[in-house]
Amino acid sequence: MPNNQPGYVHSCVSLVPIFNHLEVEQMDEISKTAHTRHFKKGEFIYQPQEESDSLYIVHKGWVRIYRLTENGKEQLVRFLGPGDFTGEMALFRSSVHDSFAEATRDTAVCVITKDDLQPLLANYPAISLKIMEEFSRRLEQSERQTTIVATEKVEVRLAMFLVELMEEGSSVVNLPMSKKDLASFLGTTPETISRKLGSLEDRGLIKQISNKKIEIMDADELLLG
Repeated sequence: MPNNQPGYVHSCVSLVPIFNHLEVEQMDEISKTAHTRHFKKGEFIYQPQEESDSLYIVHKGWVRIYRLTENGKEQLVRFLGPGDFTGEMALFRSSVHDSFAEATRDTAVCVITKDDLQPLLANYPAISLKIMEEFSRRLEQSERQTTIVATEKVEVRLAMFLVELMEEGSSVVNLPMSKKDLASFLGTTPETISRKLGSLEDRGLIKQISNKKIEIMDADELLLG
């Protein structure tokens, strides 16, 4: 069921770097244009060839963005957590989606249509600049990921990924994806991921608490291999 209470939607909008630099009154104005949709695990927020006409902000849960190759193989593009967004190209041009956006757990998404948001972009040019910054960041991240997959060994790729997930003050990381998706993201196979995690654990560099929870025993040593 939608939850469009002002406080709920405002907290969703305030999570996003492209909005959270604005004044409270400006953020309130944006919040009034947003509505919330809920998706069960496995449901699609959007699919290829559907009209791209909205900005989607993840409030709670996780969303995976992926494409299908010509031979039907899934190619993971990125994962979105709370505060991340997708569909931003709709703000600048009419198009259709070229990828799948799937909830990997029960997820709440705040939606702002292009027609509602474009006048706000005109009123607050800083939002457009922030979106451009996000485009630049994603491009840099994509290029970095491509370089890592092409040049680094699987164990190094895995170690770097785990360390990037670490939050300040905590040595425990929660994997936002399955081993299958992690393997796709790192350019390897689920079996190899399982073997490498086991090897890192045998060497005392990590501890697998559960399927999705891993404790980093020594981040520096992990990166050094």
